[in-house]
Amino acid sequence: MQDQNLVCKDCGKQFVWTAGEQEFYKQKGFDNSPTRCPDCRSKKKAEKFSGRPSFPITCSSCGKQDTVPFQPKSDKVLCRDCYRNNK
Repeated sequence: MQDQNLVCKDCGKQFVWTAGEQEFYKQKGFDNSPTRCPDCRSKKKAEKFSGRPSFPITCSSCGKQDTVPFQPKSDKVLCRDCYRNNK
């Protein structure tokens, strides 16, 4: 695999799709190359999650302040880090 120059469908800017990124896509089973540059992909992802409500919590494991995308029904709720570590 070789680096490829692609054009973003949103902003029209050229970006490089590296051989490493291509390998990652292949491992994940993605057949198509990206159509957006990294900046536009990040912007699109942020827009997707901007409408979600978030609720402040205090982690019941470590005491850290965080937010979660659901209304907690009890005081037993984990921050992102503790949730990842307990998976």
